Amino acid sequence: MKGILGKKIGMTQVFAKNGKLIPVTVVSVEPNVVMQIKTMETDGYEAIQLGFTTKKEKHSTKAEMGHAKKANTAPKRFLKEIKGVEVNNYQLGQEIKCDIFEAGEVVDVTGTSKGKGFQGVIKRFNQSRGPMGHGSQYHRGVGSMGTLRPMRVFKGKKLPGHMGHETITIQNLEIVAVDVDENIILIKGNIPGPKNSFVVIKTSVKHPGLKNEASDLISYEDVKKDVTDETKEEVTEENTEA
Repeated sequence: MKGILGKKIGMTQVFAKNGKLIPVTVVSVEPNVVMQIKTMETDGYEAIQLGFTTKKEKHSTKAEMGHAKKANTAPKRFLKEIKGVEVNNYQLGQEIKCDIFEAGEVVDVTGTSKGKGFQGVIKRFNQSRGPMGHGSQYHRGVGSMGTLRPMRVFKGKKLPGHMGHETITIQNLEIVAVDVDENIILIKGNIPGPKNSFVVIKTSVKHPGLKNEASDLISYEDVKKDVTDETKEEVTEENTEA
């Protein structure tokens, strides 16, 4: 098991050399810092705590600054634990970069879904509305509250309420490309959360060792170079004919 923290930038698309268009989500993955190492002796389980995105000291508490000082780093805005890792392979204050993942690997991505505010049962639970004629007197209500005998509403009754803003994990997503220079990971498909939201990328729980064949993507720099070379050749031919 391995993992890293990142920030969702948005979605775009890339092209493979076989002509296939691949929709991808761009995740900015700056170097993570190992803020804490938890062991069986001290905490009862093994895990590492990663920190992502530096936070100004004037916006941090003394506890946050003291915690970061142990790892010889600045306070971090986003902290998460990664369980199931070999803690002996990590050191306090160590930086983890996006190169721990490779193109073709299958991962699980966890994030906080978009908040929808207070919504009714039709939008929240996809229930059906009543007839819209004037005589029905029932349009977008919640329906029956239950039987008469208990004289109360049963637990679990689907009612209007807060929709969204929940922790969601999408499993078995494929990493399309990893750009170490720009600290970017491209993940096939969509992932939870709005733009600029924090996400956790971890090894797939259901398929921990699965790695698909990496897509051979078109490099726009190579295309630009080929176009430039073709233009130069055309200019050279015109000068020779002249």
